[in-house]
Amino acid sequence: MSGVWLPCGDYHQNYVEDQGWWQTTFIKFKMVLLLAVVFLFIPLLLPGYYLSVATMVGYTAMGALGVQLLIGYTGLITLGHAAFIAVGAYTSTLLVLQFPWPKPIVDLGLAYPMSIIAAGIVAGIWSVLFGLPSAKVKGFYLILTTMAAQFITVDFFLTQYVSQIGGRGQAFSLPPGTIKIGPWVIDTEVKIYYLMAVLLTLMVIALANLLRSKSGRAWVAIRDNDIAAMALGINIVWYKLLAFFVAGFFAGVTGAFWVSNTAALSPEHFPWFWSLWLVGVILIGGVGSIHGAIFGSFFMVVVMEALQWAVIPLSAYYPKLLIDFAYIKDAAFGLAICAFLIYEPNGIAYRWWQIKNYFNLWPFSY
Repeated sequence: MSGVWLPCGDYHQNYVEDQGWWQTTFIKFKMVLLLAVVFLFIPLLLPGYYLSVATMVGYTAMGALGVQLLIGYTGLITLGHAAFIAVGAYTSTLLVLQFPWPKPIVDLGLAYPMSIIAAGIVAGIWSVLFGLPSAKVKGFYLILTTMAAQFITVDFFLTQYVSQIGGRGQAFSLPPGTIKIGPWVIDTEVKIYYLMAVLLTLMVIALANLLRSKSGRAWVAIRDNDIAAMALGINIVWYKLLAFFVAGFFAGVTGAFWVSNTAALSPEHFPWFWSLWLVGVILIGGVGSIHGAIFGSFFMVVVMEALQWAVIPLSAYYPKLLIDFAYIKDAAFGLAICAFLIYEPNGIAYRWWQIKNYFNLWPFSY
């Protein structure tokens, strides 16, 4: 037996195995369990209110993925991402309510699914338009450019012009039965949740695969040192604009999903604070991590809901607390960011990475 080689544990023999998503049996078990929780246990076991909270977590994560791509993976700071979500929402709404679709498409329930794709494309192009200055400026100046996207898009174009289409004033009404995917009308909390879960899963898969591609490596190189990336032959202008397009596409899909979750669409749904909120989500969840966008969304939504639960009983003794809850929420948001920057600067995703390593290496976790 001296010449017999007996390998032990999980090991990789080729590039495909090394780059595989689910590399061990344990990881496969964890992912199957996660899918079961997301698609079975949450929608079937949680009551309506908690299911709506779960939907809000997913919606926030969908919006944060684009911000994570720009800030966390490409190093392009943005403070106007809500504008691109708004563009996606209004594109989808206008296509569903105003566009003269052929009758077979309407009867088959394809108008809304096609509007989601169109919303992503339009928002991506709009994002590239405001990403053009990134070819010449970065840092503080790029922040101002993306803030301009927020005010020009939402406060000017959408509020003053797009919202007036059809004589509806400031809001588009979405009658029951408007949002359909095939024969299914998206009109209950469970159906809205499933739509969110499917879209979020597809977006995570798309972003994860992009980051493993040539484009993903170029984005990370630009983030780490754009001058060195240019010296290596990377077309940094092209890849920066590509990052803006992909982030805008994700934002457009996010906005199109939001249409299914509201009875009326208004510019008030996309304030500048929402852009700032999404940046806070990835700072808390972890910059440069897909997990960070999800963990940060879960933390921010659940903590704010818990804060509201705490305020409601106290409002019986201090009624002004309920009136001022919006300010309390903003203060808690600021305190959470400060606390994480001081005590956990790498975010929740880094702590999750440490926990995973502890269990994967046990009993040699030292």
